[in-house]
Amino acid sequence: MGLSGIAYFIARRVLTLVVMLFVISVLIFSLLYLAPGNAVDILLGARPRTPETVKLLTEQYHLDEPFLAQYWIWLKGALHFDFGESIQTTLPVAHQIKERLPTSLLLAAYAFVLEMSFGLLFGILAARKRRTGVDRGIVAISVVGVSTPAFVSGVLMLFAFAVQLRWFPAFGAGEGFMDEVWHLTLPAISLAIVGTAYIVKHTRAAVISVLDQDYVTFARARGLSSVSVMLGYILRNSLISVLGLSAMILSFLVVGAVIVETTFSISGIGQLLVQAATSQDLPMIQGVGILVAAIVMIANLAADLAYLAFDPRIRLRSAK
Repeated sequence: MGLSGIAYFIARRVLTLVVMLFVISVLIFSLLYLAPGNAVDILLGARPRTPETVKLLTEQYHLDEPFLAQYWIWLKGALHFDFGESIQTTLPVAHQIKERLPTSLLLAAYAFVLEMSFGLLFGILAARKRRTGVDRGIVAISVVGVSTPAFVSGVLMLFAFAVQLRWFPAFGAGEGFMDEVWHLTLPAISLAIVGTAYIVKHTRAAVISVLDQDYVTFARARGLSSVSVMLGYILRNSLISVLGLSAMILSFLVVGAVIVETTFSISGIGQLLVQAATSQDLPMIQGVGILVAAIVMIANLAADLAYLAFDPRIRLRSAK
């Protein structure tokens, strides 16, 4: 009964993800018809309009077919990671995404590790030192962090640590894993500032609420060490709620990467999306857009599954 309930919970989440991706794919494909101008003119871009090119594009993108038929053909290609050719470069969209995606994923993972590590650390510290100068200082810095947009922190850090102090590279993604990590340090910190501030505030509130629970008092009365109480009771119960915030943090990292990659001239999918929007490269916008939507939704699904694994109350509710 319990396993069937959990399976139903997971199946419902996966079905929701599939339906949402379907709706988003329809909207993204519709950009070809929602954008001002003729579909052929949009796909031509800066290339000259000739009868041959018009005929070629009509056949390539099946523009003479009904809308639903065009969408179905595009969807089958998208499921095989085929989004056509870029208007700007005439190269396959999938090829350019594959080249840039690893850099963006490394940047997002780097920023996520920084957010969770420092957010949890300072959130727990603020809760343990509540109503002291340490607590007030951490909370004040968190308020500043939440209020600082990624592009502002990126420009400030670029000027201070790359231009003035020259501690870090000013642009690019580097070559080789360690060099790439070194190049992505400043962008990752800039991207992680807002999320870290949210994690600090959320962790502080969660830990404080658990510190006041009776089972923590009883654990201390039994003579358990501070480390055992912290790891076995306080963190185990308070950090469950932080998992729910992690999905929102991951979503923000995907969106914020667009700004940060442009600021630091990093060749990732964020910069690729900006370049495609500037040049009205619709096939590229469609490919990157559906990919970003899929990443965000998969991150939310992963957060739901982690929440299910760590919180027994949800397992009990899903089993009913």
